[in-house]
Amino acid sequence: MGARDRMIERRRGIVDRILGVVRADPELPHTEMLMVVDREMALRVLDLAVRVAESMLTTGASANDVTLACTRIASAYGVRPLHVDVTYNSITISWQRTVDREPTTLLRVVRAPVPDHAKLQRLQALLVDIEAGLSLEAALAQFDRIRRTAFTYRPVLVVAAQGLVTVGVCIFMGASWLLTIIAFVAAVLAAVTQRGMARIRVPFFFSQVIGALVVTAAAAATAAAGDLGIGPFVEMRASLIVAGSIVLMLSGMSVVAAAQDAIDGFSLTAQGRVMEIVLSTVGVAAGVLGGLHLASLAGIAIPIATAFPLGAVWQQVVGSVLIAVAVAAVFGSTLRTMLLSAALGALAWFGWSLGIAAGLGAPVSSALGALVTSFAGILVAHRLHVPSIAVTTAAIVPLVPGYAVFSGLVALVDSESTASLVAGVVQLAGAAAIGLALAAGASLGLLGGAPVRDRVESVVRGRARLR
Repeated sequence: MGARDRMIERRRGIVDRILGVVRADPELPHTEMLMVVDREMALRVLDLAVRVAESMLTTGASANDVTLACTRIASAYGVRPLHVDVTYNSITISWQRTVDREPTTLLRVVRAPVPDHAKLQRLQALLVDIEAGLSLEAALAQFDRIRRTAFTYRPVLVVAAQGLVTVGVCIFMGASWLLTIIAFVAAVLAAVTQRGMARIRVPFFFSQVIGALVVTAAAAATAAAGDLGIGPFVEMRASLIVAGSIVLMLSGMSVVAAAQDAIDGFSLTAQGRVMEIVLSTVGVAAGVLGGLHLASLAGIAIPIATAFPLGAVWQQVVGSVLIAVAVAAVFGSTLRTMLLSAALGALAWFGWSLGIAAGLGAPVSSALGALVTSFAGILVAHRLHVPSIAVTTAAIVPLVPGYAVFSGLVALVDSESTASLVAGVVQLAGAAAIGLALAAGASLGLLGGAPVRDRVESVVRGRARLR
């Protein structure tokens, strides 16, 4: 072979090596993941994963967190790859051992959601323990203990916390001490009534209607006492009783979870949560409208202030913090979560007040408050090992437009002309705009906070490895 032939062969070899870097050889045999667990153990792992996922979804976790929980548990015990499908009322997981074997699929129907953020926090701690090497037997035993754990607080304390939500609203709006007490009693009566209806399995929609009727009746009785000239009740803002109770009955809205599911691409779950929000709101509106109509038939008018009533700055801050803490207690949060919710509630008020001071209007100001709250919540909650969905949900409740909803409903009931009817519709549209702004602000905060949180965590882990 001459020098020219050797040069050509050398060039061909260089070209072949370059092509080998950028192009796969189609003649290479396909690789396949070998089984590392038998079928019996895989079934136990899958059963644990789907039951943990169901518990997380019912206690308030987002669909993305539920999906990650399934894959984290399965991967920790060698069961992978795993396919997970989460909807609002079911969870399906499927694992295929090899391409030529039948898949193993489990389906779990999800019960009605019952927010329990303390249990959610324990479930998240269980995931960390599993990834740290907890045996399957120990994980199953620990999950059974978590599943059987009772709600953090007794029903009496939960009902009292529900009443404190309306107390926070009254303080926020600068109400008198007597009106605050009446609002507390009305909210407690409504909460007890709703718990009784839940015990006999009455649908939640009708429970909202009856609860709204109870508080509207209390407001009508207060207004009637003022009309009769009874001293303390004269010129009392009875409308705040209903406004505070509207905030209470809408405090369980999964706005943050719905927004997060929509962002993460879980459309069915997001639609289910949105439908739940709509039914809850319509139930409250129907109850208030019915109560106002009955009051008007009895000749009782509940006066509405033309301007949005607010207390002093310290009252607004105290009211916001109290509402956030009370809602966290209603959801069964731990003391650490309640303290963080209090701080984020004050932050939500700060963002909202900045928007109001800048003349941005109620919807944009509410979105700003929800934005800063959800952004800070997703950063801080992860470091303190508390569910971010728990603290964010509780913190934005003070921004729920209870008074705007009530004033719009009153305008509809008292409408005697087309102009007044349109005015009521406009007020309700404004309240709906505030609700959408809260969802949008929470969505943007979660969207912006997640990559920042992941970046901070990667830096922290990198520094820990260098030590």
